[in-house]
Amino acid sequence: MTGADTALRVEHVAVDLGGRRVLCEVDLTAERGELLALIGPNGAGKTTLLRTILGLQRTVTGRVLVDGRPARPGRAAIGYVPQRHEFAWDFPISVANVVATGLTGMLGFFRRPSAASWEAVADALDRVRMTHLADRPIGQLSGGQRQRVLVARALALRPTALLLDEPFTGLDMPTKELLGSLFAELAHEGRTVLMTTHDLLGAIDGADRIALLNRTVIATGAPAQLVADPALWATTFGVGEDSALIRMLRAAA
Repeated sequence: MTGADTALRVEHVAVDLGGRRVLCEVDLTAERGELLALIGPNGAGKTTLLRTILGLQRTVTGRVLVDGRPARPGRAAIGYVPQRHEFAWDFPISVANVVATGLTGMLGFFRRPSAASWEAVADALDRVRMTHLADRPIGQLSGGQRQRVLVARALALRPTALLLDEPFTGLDMPTKELLGSLFAELAHEGRTVLMTTHDLLGAIDGADRIALLNRTVIATGAPAQLVADPALWATTFGVGEDSALIRMLRAAA
């Protein structure tokens, strides 16, 4: 899948934060209908790359194209699921109203959601199996329920691309399985799904392709292809050939 099938394209991107180069010469593509896992150690620049794709972070060099056009904030074609701690869960608002806030960028701050907007909210809640909790205050939700609300909030846009920042962190196994199946379904429907994750085995099992990142892209490829070359993972994570990570990869090969 190339050319017209490429939904996201990152070309020669460098990004500085606080006077420090956090991304350097990053080249990456994500295709329509693909679930791409972005893997790397803490501080590798994974969240910064997602923010750059969203148009929220300026580049020093290079460019990001979304459906062939330069990235910009508020592009309706992209849904974004941040890490859970980035959301104010003590705010007095219902689940359905949180999901509706995902439409603010498209509607503007002063327009009320239309009937079609509420239909999109209902569809999104149904996909994450949260319809029965639509009226519950968000402060009463469990960690897994909160993550499903954030996913629904992104899906309310009916996006063509979905960016997920560590969507499985701290979740119980049933919620991980529910969301993992949903992300695979979304890719199968033709959406682009790009997620950062520390769940290496989950990515190896469920992703169509993996990109190893540590300030720059070390390698990309099918999971089986990358698992067969542990040296790439050792370089990415800065570990030795006899580390627990490398032993795990050899066992998974």
